Amino acid sequence: MQLVIISGLSGSGKSVALNVLEDASFYCVDNLPATLLAETIDFLAQAGYDRVAVTVDARSGAALAELPASVRALKSRGVDVRLLFLDAKNETLIKRFSETRRRHPLGDGNATLDEAIAREREALEEVGALGQRIDTSDLAPNALRVWIRDVLAVDRSGMTLAFESFGFKQGIPLDADLVFDVRCLPNPFYDPKLRPLTGLDEAVVRFLDALPEAQAMLADIGDFIERWLPAFVRDNRAYLTVALGCTGGQHRSVWFAERLARRFQERSPVLVRHRQLPAGK
Repeated sequence: MQLVIISGLSGSGKSVALNVLEDASFYCVDNLPATLLAETIDFLAQAGYDRVAVTVDARSGAALAELPASVRALKSRGVDVRLLFLDAKNETLIKRFSETRRRHPLGDGNATLDEAIAREREALEEVGALGQRIDTSDLAPNALRVWIRDVLAVDRSGMTLAFESFGFKQGIPLDADLVFDVRCLPNPFYDPKLRPLTGLDEAVVRFLDALPEAQAMLADIGDFIERWLPAFVRDNRAYLTVALGCTGGQHRSVWFAERLARRFQERSPVLVRHRQLPAGK
């Protein structure tokens, strides 16, 4: 059986992710109490289902403490378990709750929205360490759907390397394991002809390819990853997210993410994501 567990902060996009899996013919269970995970999987396996997705979140309360042991037990029985943890910055979550006028699941008459989010983040701290963390702070629903589909389609035979570009104006992504700042390099933004383009466009690529300092930094970052990648593999990581940041996330960081992905694509499953570019790029 293939089991996908979706967890994370309320308002981070768990319903969007579950809908993607339902569209992909997964049997989906929303808000499953953590204590019922093994029992539910046994029942569904006997019923003939081999692709199951469940959401488990802070509403499970104290039962969340049993989730790590349940995941280990299922893996030991041969179940292909993947856990996606959706996260977002507090200000983003507050904005989303304000726009939808929803009540926070952990909110009550004695707690503000800020306090409810802090309480939920603390309750889910150990769960977030079980799988791949995805920061949805600046992702539109359509972009998140693309990310979820691509993440679940990645080859499971080795650790997945995810290279993502971002703009420091929007803040460092919460899902980053390694962060490299490339803002010290000449910025194509200041060339009027390159400003409306991105690091995916040939003119910007030629501009950065011709910079010796860009090539030197690219080699240094690549060599660092090359040197320490075996250590992350030995640590039994399923994913390593390398974030490349420039000012706006449009030019230099995009070029770096693409070039690094090209370097490592032959030795590890690779994903490339550009946080500040429109969905699909």
